[in-house]
Amino acid sequence: MSLLVVGLSHRSAPVSVLERATLNADAQIKLLQDTIAAEPADEAALLATCNRIELYADVDKFHAGVAELSTLLAQHSGVGLEELTPYLYVHYEDRAVHHLFSVACGLDSMVVGEGQVLGQIKDALATAQELHTAGRLLNDLFQQALRTGKRAHSETGIDRAGQSLVTFGLEQLSAGTAVEAWAKGKRALVIGAGSMSSLAAATLARAGVAEVVIANRTPDRAARLAQILTEGDDTDVLARAVPMDAVPAELTRADVAVSCTGATGLVLTAEAVAAAVEGRTGTPVAVRDETPAPAVGGLAPAGTDEGCPLDLSAVQGATGFSVMGEAAVAGMDAATLEQHAAWVDRGTVDRRDSRRTPETEAELITALAATVAAGGRLPERRRPEPVVETPRPAPALALLDLAMPRDIDAAVHRLLGVRLVDIESLAEASADAPMAADVDLVRRIVADEVAAFGAAQRAAHITPTVVALRTMAADVVANEIARLDGRLPGLDEKQRGEITQTVRRVVDKLLHAPTVRVKQLAAEPGGAGYADALRTLFDLDPETVAAVSRADDRDTSDSTENAKNRGRE
Repeated sequence: MSLLVVGLSHRSAPVSVLERATLNADAQIKLLQDTIAAEPADEAALLATCNRIELYADVDKFHAGVAELSTLLAQHSGVGLEELTPYLYVHYEDRAVHHLFSVACGLDSMVVGEGQVLGQIKDALATAQELHTAGRLLNDLFQQALRTGKRAHSETGIDRAGQSLVTFGLEQLSAGTAVEAWAKGKRALVIGAGSMSSLAAATLARAGVAEVVIANRTPDRAARLAQILTEGDDTDVLARAVPMDAVPAELTRADVAVSCTGATGLVLTAEAVAAAVEGRTGTPVAVRDETPAPAVGGLAPAGTDEGCPLDLSAVQGATGFSVMGEAAVAGMDAATLEQHAAWVDRGTVDRRDSRRTPETEAELITALAATVAAGGRLPERRRPEPVVETPRPAPALALLDLAMPRDIDAAVHRLLGVRLVDIESLAEASADAPMAADVDLVRRIVADEVAAFGAAQRAAHITPTVVALRTMAADVVANEIARLDGRLPGLDEKQRGEITQTVRRVVDKLLHAPTVRVKQLAAEPGGAGYADALRTLFDLDPETVAAVSRADDRDTSDSTENAKNRGRE
């Protein structure tokens, strides 16, 4: 069997695709169950976060496994396979291990170094254990991924390379101002009471907001979170819970709102946000016009130069040509002006007749000047002017949408006086985020842990064979002692015991060096063949080896179940 991961994330797919591919809790359970039911997979675990969906499986065939896992992801996400396939990535064996360990350390996160993914990996393992879809391989893999992530955070400063998604989002909202200074005294509304929303509420409380209002579809969870915030020793924030139908009224009072729910539709529409801001300011919210201005008077858009007859590099040097068109006609001969005017009108010019009278030249200049007045500038060959954006007023409401699919209508971006930061804008902002030097240290940790995991798995692969060999040797000793009893029935118990111990010591000493050495060799890259060699040399029964493996798997399952039960206590 071999480890395979098929998935998509913010690195491989646009937000629009990730939104549509999001799986709710029921869909995640069904996906895991169907993966185990599929022929190529023996084990399965699903890591589903706000910006990634990854299906891990232990498969017996690579190509069949990729096809089956991709198909299952498409079926359960509702995104067609043909549309989803270009955004999927595949990792196999050591590359799959390396990928998960990198994810656990925050190296593959939207914000490098964020630690929340460790909790999500832990939840993914717990779900797979609960559904009995994780066997020895995935249990070992995810548990070592958790240890690797914790090691990275404790031994390096990876946390300094980036912040949690919540902190990074708040930094984007504060637009260069320290979050604590920006948040101080503000009223905050948090929609949702899950792990991300709870983190947002706690972060805002520690940042110094005066009030946190929590709205959730389950009132008890909202009330419990509000109580935790109120009773916390590190803040003196006023926190209270409200039902979801109170969101419109609370949004009118809020300075900042964070939303992260599991809703499949929009929680806040652009109309609702506009109404809340109008209710607060008493002024209707203006909408920013982002439609490109159409061409005026037959002019080509600014910056278009296809077919333009003017050589501006020469004209500018000779006449001091103004790129704004104010002196475009100064110093040009009538023939050039006529060619330019004809190009503007998409007409043609007969260049053979260049004789012009002063009256004709005056008419051409007048016509061209009229064109300038109508269009604001000549469509000359030049670089387009920088677009001057309409100044936006200071935001009356700051919104942070951490949900996938989005909770807040993307059209809110166009509302003047409202600032929205969502997963898409966070992805753009984090693309240029500086990488800390500690990232290199974490990469070394990941490489070391991947090597250690591979060695442990290869060594574990040969263990059932070694156990079967020792079992066979013990059977040989037992049979020979029984045969000795028949030949020498007069032996007393002490003599018989000494003979038995001597034979066992001889067998153990003979087997010790080769079995220790074969485990060492099997742990090295390419060492998988040593188990086959051992089985062949000692003519071991394959069924005996398989029985040992099954017993080990049962022991692993029992240990996992006991650990879960202890956790419940």
